[in-house]
Amino acid sequence: MATFLYRLGRLAFRRRRLFLMFWIVVLAAVGIGAAGVSGKTTDDFTLPGTQSQRAIDLLGKEFPQAAAGGATARVVFEAPGGQKLTSTANKTEISALVADLDKAPQVASVTEPFSNSLVSEDGTIAYAQVTYEVPKADLTDAASEALNQVAEKGERAGLTVSLGGNAVQEKAASKAAELIGLAVAAVALVITFGSMIAAGLPLLTALIGVGVAILCITISTQFFDMASASSTLALMLGLAVAIDYALFIVSRYRGEIRDGHEPEEAAGRALGTAGSAVVFAGLTVVIALAGLSVIGIKMLTTMGLAAAFAVAVAVVIALTLLPAVLGFAGMRIMKGKLTSKRHRAEERGEREAMGVRWGRFVTRNPVKMLVVSVVGLGLLAIPAMSLRLTLPDDSMASPGSTQRVAYDTLSKGFGPGFNGPLTVVVDARDSDDPKAAAENAYATISELPDVAAVRPAAFNEAGDVALITAIPKSSPTSQATKDLVADIRDHSDALHKDTGADLMVTGTTAVNIDVSTKLAEAMVPYLAIVVGLALILLLLVFRSILVPLKAALGFLLSVVATLGVLVAVFQWGWLKDVFGVDQTQPIVSVLPILLIGVVFGLAMDYEVFLVTRMREEYVHGAEPTEAIVAGFRHGGRVVTAAAIIMISVFSGFLLDDTALVKSIGLGLASAVLFDAFVVRMTIVPAVMTLLGRRAWALPGWLDRIMPDVDVEGEKLRHALEARQTSTAPAGHEEAGQGADDAGDTKKLARKH
Repeated sequence: MATFLYRLGRLAFRRRRLFLMFWIVVLAAVGIGAAGVSGKTTDDFTLPGTQSQRAIDLLGKEFPQAAAGGATARVVFEAPGGQKLTSTANKTEISALVADLDKAPQVASVTEPFSNSLVSEDGTIAYAQVTYEVPKADLTDAASEALNQVAEKGERAGLTVSLGGNAVQEKAASKAAELIGLAVAAVALVITFGSMIAAGLPLLTALIGVGVAILCITISTQFFDMASASSTLALMLGLAVAIDYALFIVSRYRGEIRDGHEPEEAAGRALGTAGSAVVFAGLTVVIALAGLSVIGIKMLTTMGLAAAFAVAVAVVIALTLLPAVLGFAGMRIMKGKLTSKRHRAEERGEREAMGVRWGRFVTRNPVKMLVVSVVGLGLLAIPAMSLRLTLPDDSMASPGSTQRVAYDTLSKGFGPGFNGPLTVVVDARDSDDPKAAAENAYATISELPDVAAVRPAAFNEAGDVALITAIPKSSPTSQATKDLVADIRDHSDALHKDTGADLMVTGTTAVNIDVSTKLAEAMVPYLAIVVGLALILLLLVFRSILVPLKAALGFLLSVVATLGVLVAVFQWGWLKDVFGVDQTQPIVSVLPILLIGVVFGLAMDYEVFLVTRMREEYVHGAEPTEAIVAGFRHGGRVVTAAAIIMISVFSGFLLDDTALVKSIGLGLASAVLFDAFVVRMTIVPAVMTLLGRRAWALPGWLDRIMPDVDVEGEKLRHALEARQTSTAPAGHEEAGQGADDAGDTKKLARKH
């Protein structure tokens, strides 16, 4: 691989105009394709096999008019100050608005407030429940526009009208997060390289790569139902890893030039060594993200595949476009007018870099540093034992948004449980007396302690399936509501024994509970699959058993510490004002498993970047401790800059008003902080110091059957040394190298 990438790097450097034009054409093509796309995104969860989904399927068959799988909206009305909605004028206006809703496109049914007791006791708040014929992903712009027009008409009449439910389109997210992340990344790159040109190249290639990836994802929404957070996650990860991969290669390129190589040769060597690490680092991220598809939840699958695609594009950009733009920069990339005296002294070898000093400190005190780091992460992980999961609802919408106003208004007028009614299905098809079975279920549910109200049973045309609506006293995301759903389901066996009927609970709240439970159960198997596949990959990279195991255990420490931080901030409310959290609530259920996938990939990035250089030095003859320090000498500054860039990009998303995006931003930023600075730069060198040569041990039988992927470029180094010592004249040598690289890509791939 190293030899192939070496030749690819020189080819891209030499044919830079061709490579650059190729990517410009690709960007323009996908941009034109995305311009005409009006695809929809969705946050709907479906989970075949769960009780809530079985109930939805039964309702779709027996109550087609209920459109159980369709999108829903709540139109909440609040009277002006000092008035009541039951006044003649307000009542007439609301009835007219409900009539407009009933005529709107794709609407299956509208529950009128005054005839269905959907008015608060004080008469100031009411709501209409709208059910659509199609899921949210299939709603047309006309349907959404009609809903908004009803709200606007009500506002003009003097009413306060707000909209809730999954049919309401969310406003586009602010781009401030991306801009802030880019700005901090630019500053970190300038400090790292001391050169505007060297700092600008990673940003340029990253923007092109992210642009291509996001536009492709946009085009895919025309053909697939994508989760609304897919583009955000792809943008976050694509931007971060693209800058990191380019940073790693550019740093190695500058190092090769300082060693006396010509720019084209330096580009080939940089890609042959650092490029190999980028390939395997990218593969670990792609494996972790694509692995989300094994869970079987469509939303997670689309998020994972979209982000994995963005990472794959970042790798390809780093291997093709980056060496091409290095060709345009040439030797100007070495002009560092912004470097400090200390930095210049470090480059001349007159002063040791901070990373080297830190590496020496850790290797001299491995036990102390290991204990302090593990205990510190362990303390941060303590809150994770109180982890509670939920799915996002309107209570997590941006403060001031119409969804959040609707949620808060309903809670004020009726109680929080009205935001999450439970749909109880009595399947009495095998019962001798379906009516008695429904009455039995109604009485049982009415007596449960957390039930605020129960609506009488409504039967299908055949009279053997009944629909009961139960309103909890507690909010949809509370533990009390979760317990209530479990209590109702627990009475199913008794009802079946007495009447032959089955009891099932569905509705948005029950679906969310089932999905959260499924995600919690899937966390360990998913972790085992992803870590297992990545361990095999790292085994090939490092040709060691203990190094991959150490990498995985360190990752687990990072994850549990990060979960502890999320629980402390979002669930317990610690420092919530600092992070802009307006209310405490359970952790979004997709976050822990998403965090596992993303953080594992990123953790392995740092492991590969730092430890491959240690292995390279060890393979070249350095003692184990010397190899560790050398790894910090060559990679410490780059890993530090890469971590700062990632933390900056992720932290920028804390400015988003959406709880899910905010929690993803804090979770990823915390995880990178812990993994890069505590695990990779402290625990890793401490453990490797204690292991000594055993860290690189590999059983002979395993060494013989494993392919040698030559990530550290050992074969490439020998090949280049052999060519330099050949009898060919010096001038002919470079010509020969150029001739070697003139072959087409198929020839290169066939040979290597």
